[in-house]
Amino acid sequence: MGIETSKGYKQVIKWLKLSRKKPFKFQTDAWQYYAEGYSGLVNAPTGFGKTFSIFLAVIIDELNTRADLEKIKPAKKTTGSKKKKPEGLKLIWITPLRSLAKDLARAMTEVCAQLELDWHVGVRNGDTTQNEKLKQKKQMPEVLIITPESIHLLLAQKSTFNYFEQLQCIVADEWHELLGSKRGVMTELAISRIKGLINEKNPERLLRIWGISATIGNMEQAMDVLVPYEDLLKTIIRSDIEKKIVIKSILPDHIDMLPWAGHLGFKLADKLLPIIRKSKTTLIFTNTRGQAEMWYQTLLAKDGNLAGLLAIHHGSIDFELRNWIEDSIHTGALKAVVSTSSLDLGVDFKPVDTVVQIGSPKGVARFLQRAGRSGHSPYETSKIYFLPTHALELVEAAAIKEAARTQDIESREPVVMAFDTLIQYLVTLAVGDGFDDEKIFFEVKQTHAFRELLPQEWNWIMQFITTGGDSLTAYNEFSKVTKVDGLWKVESRQIAMRHRLHIGTIVSDAMIKVKYISGGFVGMVEESFIARIKPGNSFTLAGRVLEFIMIKDMMALVRKSKLKQAISPSWMGGRISLTANLGSILRKKYNETLDKAHDDEELDIIFPLFERQAKVSHVPKSDEFLIELIHTRDGYHFFAYPFEGRQVHEIMASLIAYRLGRIKPISFSIAMNDYGFELLSEQEIPLDEENIKDLFTPKNLSEDIVASINATEMARRKFRDIACISGLVFQGYPGKYIANKHLQSSAALFFNVFSDYDKHNLLLRQAYDEAFYQQIEEPRLAAALHRIQASKVIIVKAQSYTPLCFPIKVDSLRDTLSSEELSQRIERMTAEAEKRNVKKNKYQKE
Repeated sequence: MGIETSKGYKQVIKWLKLSRKKPFKFQTDAWQYYAEGYSGLVNAPTGFGKTFSIFLAVIIDELNTRADLEKIKPAKKTTGSKKKKPEGLKLIWITPLRSLAKDLARAMTEVCAQLELDWHVGVRNGDTTQNEKLKQKKQMPEVLIITPESIHLLLAQKSTFNYFEQLQCIVADEWHELLGSKRGVMTELAISRIKGLINEKNPERLLRIWGISATIGNMEQAMDVLVPYEDLLKTIIRSDIEKKIVIKSILPDHIDMLPWAGHLGFKLADKLLPIIRKSKTTLIFTNTRGQAEMWYQTLLAKDGNLAGLLAIHHGSIDFELRNWIEDSIHTGALKAVVSTSSLDLGVDFKPVDTVVQIGSPKGVARFLQRAGRSGHSPYETSKIYFLPTHALELVEAAAIKEAARTQDIESREPVVMAFDTLIQYLVTLAVGDGFDDEKIFFEVKQTHAFRELLPQEWNWIMQFITTGGDSLTAYNEFSKVTKVDGLWKVESRQIAMRHRLHIGTIVSDAMIKVKYISGGFVGMVEESFIARIKPGNSFTLAGRVLEFIMIKDMMALVRKSKLKQAISPSWMGGRISLTANLGSILRKKYNETLDKAHDDEELDIIFPLFERQAKVSHVPKSDEFLIELIHTRDGYHFFAYPFEGRQVHEIMASLIAYRLGRIKPISFSIAMNDYGFELLSEQEIPLDEENIKDLFTPKNLSEDIVASINATEMARRKFRDIACISGLVFQGYPGKYIANKHLQSSAALFFNVFSDYDKHNLLLRQAYDEAFYQQIEEPRLAAALHRIQASKVIIVKAQSYTPLCFPIKVDSLRDTLSSEELSQRIERMTAEAEKRNVKKNKYQKE
C-alpha cells in the first residue's frame, strides 16, 4: 500500500503546502521505503532536504502509529495542565561535527512544533553541559543528536538498554565523512550493539538504519558498510536533481615565470575584497588553521571597515565563541567568515550566498562540499570562487571544474580491522553493563570493519583486555576486565573513570587552553607550539594578537598585544595531499594548456608559463613521464613529476634514492610537493635512459619500501595513536594532560617491548598496516609505478630551474630559512635562472 493514503503523510503534505513547499521525489521515495521497513542511504545535492527525507519519514511513521492506536483506543481527554508522559528515545541522529548539532536541533524542533508533535529534540556531544546530560539520564528526549564518541559514552553507562527500549531508527548523517575514519568504525560498532540489545529483548522489533551522504565514488560500498545486516531490507535513494554550481577563479593580472607556493595568494586579497562587499555573507575556506589566522589578519589590514563584520572559525577556537559566530552567520550579522573544515558539512546558513576556496582543496568531493555551503536552498545556484596561492594551482582549478562537470568524485575507503578501536569498544561495554564475549563476537563479526576477524584474533583481544597479553601479564594495571556473574566487566572505579575520559579515536598533539590573564578563554594551541615561544612574544589566535605571559595549570595565560601582526600557530595535519583522480585530470589539463584544446580561462592566463616550461624543458603529456636533471651551485638535482600527491611522492623519492644508492653509494636530500619530487646530491646522479624503467619498477616494491624508508619508525609514530586509543597509555585528566613527549616515549616503550617479546601482537601489526596503507599508500604507489612503466619517459637536462621544479625547490628551503632569508634566496635563484635563460637564447641565436 502506498504511504500517500496514510494520515501521517497527509498531515505532513498539508503542513508543507502551508509553507508553499512540495516534497521532492527522492524525499517521498524515502518516506515510502521507510514505511516498508527498509534501511539504506540517501544521496542528494546540498540544500535539497536530505535531512527531511529521513527525519520526516520517522515523523510520518510516528503520526501513523498514533492514528492507529487512536482507532483501537481513543485518547482520553486531559486537562490542559496535565502533560503527556515522555515516550523515550525514538530516533538517534549521529553527526560527525558538533557545529551541525545545534543547527539540526533547531530545524527539527521547529518541525515538531509546527506538526504539533510533542517530541523533544536533545543534543549530546562534548559541548553539552553536565546538567543537560543528567536530565537526559533521567529522561531521554525522543530525538537525540549525538557524535560517535558520545554514543560510546552512553554505552559505558549502566542499564544501557533502557535508553533504547523505544528506539525506531538510527541515522548516520554525513556518512561519507565518517566512512573513511575510525570514527566510522565507532559508528558501526555502536549500531551493532544497539541492534543486538533490541534483538535480545524483542527479536521481532525492526530497527531501521539510514545514512545521509554527499556523492562519493563508492556509494554501494558506503551503504554496505553502514548496513551490513542480511536480515534488513536496504536500498540507495538517489535524487535526479542536479545542483547548479558556478565555479569562478580569481585570476592574477600577470603570472611570474617562476611560481612558488604561497607567493600569489595574499597578492590577490585586493581582488577578494570586492567579492566580499557585493555578497550578503561569504564563507572563506582555507586548508589549515594557521592559514585561516593569516587570512583573517590580511583582510582586516586591507579593509578596516570589516572590523566587527569579519570572523574566524576553526576547531581550536573556544566553543562559546564558535557558537556566537554560527549564530551570527544565521542572522546575517557577519559579512564574512574565514574558516577551515569546521564549517564544511551540512550546516544550513541561509544568508551565505558566496564561498571562496583559498588554495587547492586537493580533492573534488571536498571542493563541492564547500561549494554547497552557499545557495543552500533548492534551485539556488551555489557560487564558489577559487583563489590560487601559486600559479600552477590555476591548472588545479581547471581540473576541478572538469571533475565537477563530469562528477568524477573520489571514493572513501572504509577502515577495517582497527584493533585499537575494537579494544576500546570492549572496555567501554565492560565499563557499562558488561558483556557476553560469545554474543559480542557474533555482533562484531557482522560489522563490515571486522567481518574478517578470526577466532584466534578475538581470543588475543580478550586476553589483552583481561591480562595485558603475553608481554604485560605481570602488570596488574593492564588486567582491566574480569568475569563477574558470567559477564566481562571493569570493576575498578579508577580504570572506568580513566576510560570514560578518553573514549574516541581522534588523538591530536597535546592541546593547551589559551586564557586571558583577566579571565575568558580564547581557544587552544598545541603544546609543541607554545613550548617554542618565550614570555613577551606575541601570536595570533581566533583573529586576535595575543602576548604570551606564562604557563599556569596547563593553561597559556595571555593579554592583548599592542602589535598589529604576529606569528600564527601551526597545527599538526596541515598539508592535505592531492587525491588520485584529481592527479589524473591534472595530467590531462597539462596537455590541453599548450594545445589550446580547452575553454578554461585559467589555462589561458597560465599559457606563458607553460610556454616557458616548453622552451627550457618539456610539458609532459598524459602518456609521458618527465624527469629534469639540473646542475647548479647547490649540486645535482633530479626532479620527477608523477602528479600523485605529496604523500606518495615522499615515499617514491625515498624508494628511488635507495635504488640509485644500490647502483652507486650516494646520499640525497629529498623535497616534494603534489606534482613531483626532488633528489639533490653533491655527486653526479647515475641516471640514464637505460636504467630509468628499472628504477621506477613495481617489482619487489614492498621489500624495497621497507629497505628505503624507516618503516619501523613510521610504524612507531602510528603506534602512539594506537596506544592512546586502545588505552595502553593514559592521556591524563582534564586540565592536567600528559605532555606529548611523555606520551610518545611511553608508546615507544610498549612498541619496543612488543617488537622484542610479542611479535604476534595485533596492535603492532596494525601499526605497520596503517603505516603501509594510510601513510605510505602502497597500493596507490604501485599503481603510479605501473603507469610510469607504460609511459614514455622524457629526460631533460635543463640549464636552470624550470617553472615546474621551482615550487618544489622553494618548498625544500622553507623549513631551514626565515621568511626574509627565503625571499632573498628566491630573488637570487630567479635572477640566476633568468641569466642562464638569456645566455641560452643568445647562444641559440648565434
